[in-house]
Amino acid sequence: MQRINEDIKSGHFRQIYLLCGEERYLRRQYRDRLRKAMCGEGDTMNTHFYEGKDIPVGEIIDQAEVLPFFAERRVIFIENSGLFKAGGEKLADYLADPGATTYFIFNENEVDKRSRLYKTVQSKGYIADFGIQDENTLKRWIAGILKKEGKRITVSTADLFLEKTGTDMDNIYMELEKLISYCLDKPVVEAQDVEAVCSNRAAGRIFDMINAIAAGQSERAFSLYNDLVTLKEPPMRILSLLARQYNMLLQVKELKTKGFDHKTIGARVGLSPYIVGKYVTQASKFRSFQLREALTRCVEAEEAVKNGKMNDVMSIEVLMMSMLQRKAYS
Repeated sequence: MQRINEDIKSGHFRQIYLLCGEERYLRRQYRDRLRKAMCGEGDTMNTHFYEGKDIPVGEIIDQAEVLPFFAERRVIFIENSGLFKAGGEKLADYLADPGATTYFIFNENEVDKRSRLYKTVQSKGYIADFGIQDENTLKRWIAGILKKEGKRITVSTADLFLEKTGTDMDNIYMELEKLISYCLDKPVVEAQDVEAVCSNRAAGRIFDMINAIAAGQSERAFSLYNDLVTLKEPPMRILSLLARQYNMLLQVKELKTKGFDHKTIGARVGLSPYIVGKYVTQASKFRSFQLREALTRCVEAEEAVKNGKMNDVMSIEVLMMSMLQRKAYS
């Protein structure tokens, strides 16, 4: 992150940036900062966007060979392509010696560090890995946002807030906006404010949904899902929270298997020590391969929506049914 900030400040940019890791909020923030710094405002002639699997690599390479039109550089943004896991060899060959005036910014949720494309970017550009932020970093971030709004929060109230929101920064920011509006005329955010605003949080229902799936309670799982729909949670956000929860459970399970205590697990995955136990208990209801499979199915469901093969509501319902069936026969 510091390297990107320095590049933006100096105006001297790497030809290739890879933004990766689980924390999508930070990846999106730094993508937007690079775009603002590297691309002229409203310049659609020299700024190009590609997203999702099966993007046309040949077309991207052809585009990269075209000189910029009355601009210093041409910038190509590629998001969630999966090319850093498979199929990126052709682009890796090109990026070994790309056109001098074309710049690439990749924004990927998952990467394989053994892939040719990853190693090429590592040698030719800069890789920023945005992992889940630790609790202290999140507290400082929360306090900073509240300070800009003329408000303060105690450490104990921040702990309560994080317990309810989890560590996903998108979710935290959304809940903070609601909290700030609720505490409009109050200089200090108190525990009762957090309870009032965040009691019906999506993350808690997602946790309970997965417990219901683990127990094979289909009626309970779909009831919780319908609660989220009633609360006007966007289907794709529900899918994102499901994927995040399964990923967190997989990490917790693997760390617990290696013999780490709750405090160490919490520090590694960014959970408060006093709620790690809940995650350990939930993770114990699954085998590791089941959690990996569930995570894969979440990714596949998201791709099905982006590729137009299924609408967002149907994708989640099909995903949940498949998980319940798999759990029933496991």
